[in-house]
Amino acid sequence: MPSVKIKKHSPENDMTPFVDVAFLILTFFILATKFKPEDAVEVKTPGSVSSIAVPEKDAFMVTVDKTARVFVSLDNAQFKQVLIENINTTRNLGLTPAEMKVFIDAPSVGVPFSQLKGLLQLDPEAMKKVVQPGVPCEDSTGGELNYWVRDALVAYSGRKLNLLIKADNDTKYPAFKNVLNAFKLNDQNKFLLITAPEDAPMGTPLFETRQKQISGEATK
Repeated sequence: MPSVKIKKHSPENDMTPFVDVAFLILTFFILATKFKPEDAVEVKTPGSVSSIAVPEKDAFMVTVDKTARVFVSLDNAQFKQVLIENINTTRNLGLTPAEMKVFIDAPSVGVPFSQLKGLLQLDPEAMKKVVQPGVPCEDSTGGELNYWVRDALVAYSGRKLNLLIKADNDTKYPAFKNVLNAFKLNDQNKFLLITAPEDAPMGTPLFETRQKQISGEATK
């Protein structure tokens, strides 16, 4: 009796579930990713070797470019609202709620108080085209930067505020010293410098520590 030949069919895989999962993962990362805000000024920071991580929240940052222009920024929108309300009251700027909303959405500002209202009346695209002269802080009193630091500390009353300085590698020391004066006048002697991270030299304790951390992560 002849054997019955079973017709062979090529295997079929339904890829629909895999495509659905891929799109779900992609959607999650798009919604969960926090994009870095655009910097108001280009700053090339010096390199350094450090084991200290830069705080990612509750950070008041003073940026100084190579021409000594000073910009201020605060990452927390809730406290940024309190900051601009304090500045508006103490410096009598006459800002409207809409103008303060523009300040909250802006990555940073670098103008004197006399020009702040005019800057905040612009739309975001127009603001990017404005060459901001910087926050005045040219003397031992800290200039207007003194008030920005003071009211930022008031906004964070009872909470820890991380003070950061991000200066260009070509920034002259007098400009850096003016920023320090504004901090000192507000009794703030602790701050972090933003630098470009570099690898620790081979053979140093920090190099050995990092190698152990890498080895530990690889064996997990």
